[in-house]
Amino acid sequence: MKVISTEKSQILAARIATALNTSIVDVKFSRFPDGELYLAAGKTDDETIIVGSVTDSDALVQLLLLIDTCENSKNHLVIPYMGYARQDKRFRSGEPISARAVARVFAKGVEDCITVNIHEPAVLKYFDVSTTNLSLAKDMGGCIGSMDLSDPLILAPDDGALAFAQDVASAGGWDCDHLEKTRLSGVEVKMAPKKLCAALRSVIIVDDIISTGGTIATAANMLYQQGAAEVYAACVHGVLIGGAYGHLKASGIREVFCSDTIERGCSRLSAADCIVTALRG
Repeated sequence: MKVISTEKSQILAARIATALNTSIVDVKFSRFPDGELYLAAGKTDDETIIVGSVTDSDALVQLLLLIDTCENSKNHLVIPYMGYARQDKRFRSGEPISARAVARVFAKGVEDCITVNIHEPAVLKYFDVSTTNLSLAKDMGGCIGSMDLSDPLILAPDDGALAFAQDVASAGGWDCDHLEKTRLSGVEVKMAPKKLCAALRSVIIVDDIISTGGTIATAANMLYQQGAAEVYAACVHGVLIGGAYGHLKASGIREVFCSDTIERGCSRLSAADCIVTALRG
C-alpha cells in the first residue's frame, strides 16, 4: 500500500502515510504551454490511497488525473475538502447539480471514498461507491482542550451548525449554544448566544467552514460588547477567501485555526488520525 496526493494535499497525505507506516508516491506537477495540467507519478502499488482536497478546479482535475494514473491499483479515495458540494440540488432552472456531477466522476476507478465534514451530507448519495463522511468535531474538541482555557463556551454561528458545535463541546463537557440574530431596526441587528451569557468567558465560535468570515467577525465584535473575555474562531475547512483571516483578526479574535483538510498557516489540527482510523476499518 502507498499514498499519493494532489499538489495541495501533500502535508496531510504525508501525515497519513506516516501514521500507516507506508511510503508516499513522488509526483511531479507541471503545465503544458496552453495551460493544461500535467503530472507524472513514481512507482505505485497494488493498493493506493489517493488524497486530494478539491479547493479549486485545478485541484479537481489533478485528482481525476491521479485516479487515472493509478488505474492498475485498488484505490481508496480520500477527499478531505470537497468543493462543489454546496450545489446539491437545482435551485433554479438551467443549473447543474454540481455535487452530483463531481461525485459521479470521482467514483470511477476507486473502490470506496472518504470525505471529511462535507458541507451537504446529502451529496453522499451521488457517489456510486461506498462513501463515508468523517467528522473532526472530537479532534477539534481535543485541540481546544489543549489550549487550557477556563470555562470555555462553544458557540455555533447559527442553529444549523449547532449539532457540530455540540459534538465539539462534548469532548470537554463544555457549555454550548448558538448565536441568534435579533433585528432591532431596519438597519441594526444584534447577535448574541441564544440561552447562555458570554460575559467574562472564553468563547470559541466553531463551524465546518469559514469562507469570508464576515458573520463571525461581526459576532466577535458584539460578544466583546457583551463582556466576553476573549473570542476564538475554529473550523474544519479554512477556505478563508477575500482576506478573511486578516478580517477576523482585525475584529479582535485572538486566534483563528482550522484543520489541514485545506493546508493553511493556521492549520492547527490534523485530519490524519481520523482518516487513518477509517481506512483501517
